[in-house]
Amino acid sequence: MHLKPFDVLAIGRVGVDLYPMQSGVGLEGVESFAKFLGGSAGNVTVAASQYGHASALISRVGDDPFGRFVRRSLEQHGVDTGFVGTDPQLRTPVTFCELFPPDDFPLYFYRFPTAPDLRIGPGEIAPVAVQESRLLWATLTGLSAEPSRTAHVTAWDLRESLSAASPSGATRHTVIDLDYRPMFWITPGDATRAAEVALAASTVAIGNREECEIAVGETEPDRAAAALLERGVELAIVKQGPRGVLAVTADERVEVPPTPIDVVNGLGAGDAFGGAVCHGLLSGWSLEETIRFASAAGALVAGELECASAMPDESHVRALMARSAP
Repeated sequence: MHLKPFDVLAIGRVGVDLYPMQSGVGLEGVESFAKFLGGSAGNVTVAASQYGHASALISRVGDDPFGRFVRRSLEQHGVDTGFVGTDPQLRTPVTFCELFPPDDFPLYFYRFPTAPDLRIGPGEIAPVAVQESRLLWATLTGLSAEPSRTAHVTAWDLRESLSAASPSGATRHTVIDLDYRPMFWITPGDATRAAEVALAASTVAIGNREECEIAVGETEPDRAAAALLERGVELAIVKQGPRGVLAVTADERVEVPPTPIDVVNGLGAGDAFGGAVCHGLLSGWSLEETIRFASAAGALVAGELECASAMPDESHVRALMARSAP
């Protein structure tokens, strides 16, 4: 077990991605697939580890070969799996996608009757790890079912019980990825109510325009960012697709264009972006440098088929930024 405080501790989804080796073809016509580590929280911990941060994941997998693959893959990428439990009944989730570049990648989740990561209970939230981690990452999906919803609230309550600064004096961040998947919710209103709870407990919010609409009822980027700040976060990041990214604090506004790339699979770009935001926050970078770096990291992964195993290190991101500079 890792004894020192983690730089990044994430709670939530992990599983197996089975992605087609043929692009531009529906699943019914695909002839072969490749198997990868996947799941938003798992991807972000891998990304953080690639940047040299001590990272860990709170999640669950099934007692099956895919669960063993997930655990082994996380460890190979340097992620601490001491808080990844094994569910004795449920199977490790599998996700398929279709590839229609540059911007259409339908997802098919196999998480029935529910997924192990939604069975994380409050007892699996390690108080010391949650309180002392420099950055706690969660997604809205984690609030879509019990007992995971209560586990997330337990983690946020533990964070609130400490001051905003860690014992070392470093700023502590609590990030919510507004990652909205409609198939995980009974109604959009349920997701909106969950977002209110998540935003009130977080210092940073990240979402695209559609996710912002669910969370705060706004799609126009500046209004969405303002509404996120009103809900209590200190930094609001609104992803705008081909229009780039808007990031806003109480006294700063940064807007950066997208980083050009030949898209292969856009599904991992958001997690790569999120992992890079974690790196920028933990490194004490300016807001503009953080968002420009995150945009480039997301572009790099969008140019690859896989997600977790495509997460870059800082040198690769810097190289793309240099090539893409005006």
